[in-house]
Amino acid sequence: MIMRYLKRRGPYCRSCGIAAHRDMTSDSLWQGWWGIPSMIVNPIVMLINVPQRLKINKLPEPLPGAPRPPANPGKPVYLRPTILGVLIPAILISLIVLVEKGDPEFAKAGDCIHNKNSIVLPGAIDSNPDVEVVPCSDARAEARVVGREDDTNDGEGVCRRSFPDADGYFTYKRGSDKYTLCLQSLKQKPGKIFLP
Repeated sequence: MIMRYLKRRGPYCRSCGIAAHRDMTSDSLWQGWWGIPSMIVNPIVMLINVPQRLKINKLPEPLPGAPRPPANPGKPVYLRPTILGVLIPAILISLIVLVEKGDPEFAKAGDCIHNKNSIVLPGAIDSNPDVEVVPCSDARAEARVVGREDDTNDGEGVCRRSFPDADGYFTYKRGSDKYTLCLQSLKQKPGKIFLP
């Protein structure tokens, strides 16, 4: 099941209407986020229900001598434990941002990168890089992105032509998605040593 819509039709007195609205809103706060369509629709439905609550507030109080007692409205939604359901989308968005933050696809000029593939010798071509974006202050930072070119994976040509300071590059291609990051090494390259 991807998503379901629930409605409670009445006639309601004010107490019963408030109880039904609070219960359904409370349920939506913790059950309404379990699918991608639901994550989009659930906040919209809760906002649409706000004017309905204003209508419920205008209903008459329960009449004495009714066949059954009016429903107890219970605690307001913000005092129920299910209010923590509001944190679900915030936590998911934060996790996505954290995961994507290290993805080289989102790297831009000025960012620093680290190749987790430590088998490669300095100066060698790594045919299987495992690159992540890291803070430039991180000791693992190996190169700074000096430029980015989208829609190309001709790393050497693009970087020589557009970014002469670049001394390396990282290219990515999957399907029609391709880009090149032109890099400038942060690590000191071994210099020539002359012996007398």
